[in-house]
Amino acid sequence: MVKAGLEDIVAATSTICDVNGKEGRLIYQGYDIHDLAKHSSFEEVVYLLWYGRLPTKTELETISRDLRGNRKLPDEVVSAMRSFPKTANPMDVLRTAVSVLSMYDPEVSDKSREANVRKAIRLTAKLPTIVAYWDRIRNNKELLAPNEDCNLATNFLFLLKGEMPADVEAKSLDLALILHADHELNASTFAARVAAATETDIYSTIVAAIGTLAGPLHGGANQEVIKMLLKIGEPSNVESFIKKMLEEHKKVMGFGHRVYKTEDPRAWHLRQMSEALGKRVGDTKWYEMSRKIEELVLADKGLYANVDFYSASVYYMLGIPIDLFTPIFACSRMAGWAAHVLEQYSNNRLIRPRAEYTGPNNLEYVAVEKR
Repeated sequence: MVKAGLEDIVAATSTICDVNGKEGRLIYQGYDIHDLAKHSSFEEVVYLLWYGRLPTKTELETISRDLRGNRKLPDEVVSAMRSFPKTANPMDVLRTAVSVLSMYDPEVSDKSREANVRKAIRLTAKLPTIVAYWDRIRNNKELLAPNEDCNLATNFLFLLKGEMPADVEAKSLDLALILHADHELNASTFAARVAAATETDIYSTIVAAIGTLAGPLHGGANQEVIKMLLKIGEPSNVESFIKKMLEEHKKVMGFGHRVYKTEDPRAWHLRQMSEALGKRVGDTKWYEMSRKIEELVLADKGLYANVDFYSASVYYMLGIPIDLFTPIFACSRMAGWAAHVLEQYSNNRLIRPRAEYTGPNNLEYVAVEKR
């Protein structure tokens, strides 16, 4: 039986990630996301996703050092970015910059597992630099050299803002990166695996993934959420605004999920983070508005908030420009994309599904003069 959107169709076996929609659980390589959110770091999660186990202290230090040491972009890539129109969408810039990067990687054609892991490290380290540099380039700001003495989240905020972030800000972004790192066969990951199945290079698989994530039905939902919150303006306006949307059968972005039938476990952590960041700056209105919207939509539609809903207010309170929300998603999901590409390469079979033909049959060809 054909299912639109391949809903509930199992297309691969994988050890990387399990999404249990009925129980609302997210598992990375056997570890519950709640435990990882509480105890882990993004760098440790990168190792876990790629190697299938938590690293030893020495292994964690090694991969952290490798990620810190590969943040710098080739001068040629920076020059190319400076030539882009400053009105370019950041996701378009990210996609194109990754493609350009491939031309300056001497190992681009080396298909060995070891070389692909090294390329995955370079990509994971460089994507945040691309995103931060683009925001500074388009705003005519000086580009800063990456800080190699801090973790990925801290360095990104430093490159973006030009100053070291507060610990709570860096910790909040690090947690968001952990929560977004992988989510089984979502659209962009599936696109990456389809590309990898052709045995193309890892850069091409990530370009495919970025292009897929750019779609508003995948990675752009949190941008729409913050635009809605800004439009509502104040907590006192929430009820009338949302009830009007519901009465007009308009989609409230950030709610519902193809797999989860209960609360998205990632949303729980981002909700706490949204409240904590609001209290820190002395303005909890974005959190308060979000909570009210969540209550109204759950009561009316039975839909739970997903990861995009609260990540919107978190990123906004971190001072991140709205159109960088999805590129940051890509910086995190790079860990998962690489894990799935490496897994696809290790036991590959070309992904080539069939389509059920529903068009006409037995038509008779008519010469063009008689049509």
